[in-house]
Amino acid sequence: MTERIVSIEIIGSERSPVAIVDNFSADPQALVATAVGADFQMRGEFYPGPRAPAPRSYFEEAAKVLTPIAIRVFGGTTSLQLDRALYSIATTRPDDLSLAQRIPHIDDVRKSAFAVVHYLGKAEFGGTAFYRHRSTGYETVGEARHARYLAALKADFMRLGEPPAAYIAGDTPVFERIFAASARFNRAVIYHSSLLHCAELPNDIPLPTDAAEGRLTIASFLTIK
Repeated sequence: MTERIVSIEIIGSERSPVAIVDNFSADPQALVATAVGADFQMRGEFYPGPRAPAPRSYFEEAAKVLTPIAIRVFGGTTSLQLDRALYSIATTRPDDLSLAQRIPHIDDVRKSAFAVVHYLGKAEFGGTAFYRHRSTGYETVGEARHARYLAALKADFMRLGEPPAAYIAGDTPVFERIFAASARFNRAVIYHSSLLHCAELPNDIPLPTDAAEGRLTIASFLTIK
């Protein structure tokens, strides 16, 4: 197996750590092959494409890789629990995006919640970008900030208008991009779930709908204590 390479980025004025792991899985091609036969369905209203559960074996492999990172980078001391892992294929056309899919989002407000994006597709389909909300200055939105953030965001759209029907690409009147993790096959990006982030998806090329050719990732959600 190719050696894993771990790099750490400290991003934004809030100095949040983001871990980037190259060669994350010992057999990424097997993960792609499993995805080709998986039962992809639209799950919820936020992700712009279908999803399918990742195999249970992935939970075991990911936990082994992530545990030392959780301790070294994110201050974990007692446990790491992989709560969910979902194959994901971004397929929604820019014209069909909902408002929530056109702006950065958070995954969870809990301090113990973390997310992983594991890239298994072509790099041309984009990585993950992180943002600062201009009017509040927030880069993370925890429980104490959540209500104020939502109110400020609503006021922003009332004042400036909603963003056009497109995937966000860099700075906007409402959000400032503070860091972008580029995609690479078998790379994983790990970050606090409260960080404002969004996939960097292209607006000018079609997004294939099959797992072997499209923007395939595994999105995992962790609890680190």
